[in-house]
Amino acid sequence: MNYVLALFLPPLSILLTGRVFLSILVFVIWLPAIIFSGGLGHPIFILLAWVLIYQTHADGRLR
Repeated sequence: MNYVLALFLPPLSILLTGRVFLSILVFVIWLPAIIFSGGLGHPIFILLAWVLIYQTHADGRLR
């Protein structure tokens, strides 16, 4: 479910993985990137969110 959320709201998805500071930083960069570039930077934030979600699940499997 979090992967689908990452498609539409990457900062919220990152927040749900437990990385609060990174989520705020991504939101501050993501919002102007969406407004000024017309969404061209959006795929980079999706990839970042997916990597962080994957890492969170991988860490949980190692425990």
